[in-house]
Amino acid sequence: MESHCLKRPTRRQFLSSVAFAALAGSAGGAVARSISGELPWQSGAADPPIQVRPGGWMFFTADEVSTMEAVVDRLIPADELSIGGREAGCVLYLDRQLAGSYGASARLYTAGPFLPGLPTQGYQKSERPDQRYRLGIASLNAWTRDNRGGQRFADLPGDDQDAVLKDLEAGKIELPNKVDGKAFFNLMLSGAMEGFFADPIYGGNKDMASWRMLGFPGARYDYRDHVSKHNQPYPLPPVSIAGSTEWMSR
Repeated sequence: MESHCLKRPTRRQFLSSVAFAALAGSAGGAVARSISGELPWQSGAADPPIQVRPGGWMFFTADEVSTMEAVVDRLIPADELSIGGREAGCVLYLDRQLAGSYGASARLYTAGPFLPGLPTQGYQKSERPDQRYRLGIASLNAWTRDNRGGQRFADLPGDDQDAVLKDLEAGKIELPNKVDGKAFFNLMLSGAMEGFFADPIYGGNKDMASWRMLGFPGARYDYRDHVSKHNQPYPLPPVSIAGSTEWMSR
């Protein structure tokens, strides 16, 4: 008697059929949305940035604010070309960053192991940015109190502040609490630079001062007319991600 048992599909056949069904389903959905006139994605799904507004501090204490404002004003002093780091909002930018995912390293793998790395590999330790700033600022002020007549960093004359920062950068100062002075200086410097040059939507770069200084167009949708005009100043004002009333001037 002839057997009529069905053959079981191979693993390759099974996986191929599943993949085909998934592709067919997604393609069918895209086609259906296209026919219906719907967009094939959800508006706002890209997690757009939220405009930072001044008013209150979300991470820094009042003492930490005065310290960091003094630091960023020495790192980025005001001159005839632009405003300084404090007025540009560098500390506001840092405050909001440290109160968010950056401060908690929420989007990074931080479970270790933590091993010494090369300088080109960046920070290789366990402390989060919010922890590094909090301990670093306290340690900087503790050092200046012990070595600069009982004064906090923000209370020192400008020349003394410059001298302390230069020694931090050179690794000549051993901060208390086992804080690496040079690494903390580099952390503050990178934070100040980010706040000064980032899009104003994040709280710094007030009135796009650094972009105006550089002649950077920002997020302007179209500047093709000026791409080939070498060695000529860009004549239009920059535009933030948040938009501008100047969008139509092109």
